[in-house]
Amino acid sequence: MPADSTQIHNIGYRHYEGQRLGRAYATRSLFSQSLRGAYGLGRSAKSKVLPMILFGVMCAPALILVAVAVTTKANDLPVDYTRYAVLLQAVIGLYLAAQAPQTVSRDLRFKTVPLYFSRPIERVDYVRAKFAALASALFILTAFPLIVLYVGALLAKLDFADQTKGFAQGLVSVALLSVLFSGIALVISAVTPRRGFGIAAVIAVLTISYGAVSTVQAIAHEQGSSEAISWLGLFSPITLIDGVQTAFLGATSAFPGEQGPSTGTGLVYVLVVLALIAGSYAGLLRRYRKAGL
Repeated sequence: MPADSTQIHNIGYRHYEGQRLGRAYATRSLFSQSLRGAYGLGRSAKSKVLPMILFGVMCAPALILVAVAVTTKANDLPVDYTRYAVLLQAVIGLYLAAQAPQTVSRDLRFKTVPLYFSRPIERVDYVRAKFAALASALFILTAFPLIVLYVGALLAKLDFADQTKGFAQGLVSVALLSVLFSGIALVISAVTPRRGFGIAAVIAVLTISYGAVSTVQAIAHEQGSSEAISWLGLFSPITLIDGVQTAFLGATSAFPGEQGPSTGTGLVYVLVVLALIAGSYAGLLRRYRKAGL
């Protein structure tokens, strides 16, 4: 072809001239969408069914307890604020088993993670947004029933100072639970892109571990090994939270014999919880180092 016949065609593409919002905006957007997705918002109607049912199941006992306290004119609530999440741990486990794989496995399964890391978001931003979103979703699930209990207690004209103190202790407990449980569930779910495997693994770690530890604790209690009961609680996520709140938040222990860890042993519980949270975060960063390639 002769050189003088070469032509350059202008097909109308224009450069983007709008505001570039950067990493912070992208991270906030990913957090917001992940948080909404944890309750099925912005997704199909079928995706909303299970999280909303579990949310209702979490709140229903609180409403019943408030009704009982108001009707009987009790001097205190039937269940402490710090005990509520422990009693409903099965619901929490089911929620995480359903939502943690959904939070991360879809991106892995459809190989969309590299698109996130192209720009401007980075690996640490992705992990931080996903971790914060699931922890926030779980905090909403566990804290809202406590709000119902607190409002009901005030309506029942229970002591304001005692109820406020108990409510604050309960919020601290469920905040720590939300971060710990979310980190563990996300690490497990991020191992495989198969959602079914993630669901089974999360249930096994969060639920079966508690059953195993409780059984061994009961055996130790029957044999009079009271010191072993506290140390055995280090091997299950929910007993870790139980131990921390018993040692530092004035909670009544669910351990056999109601003998929770002492303050010294409670410090070990706190260190283990913090180590698990930090380890979960580091594990996610390591996992997405490969996923972003």
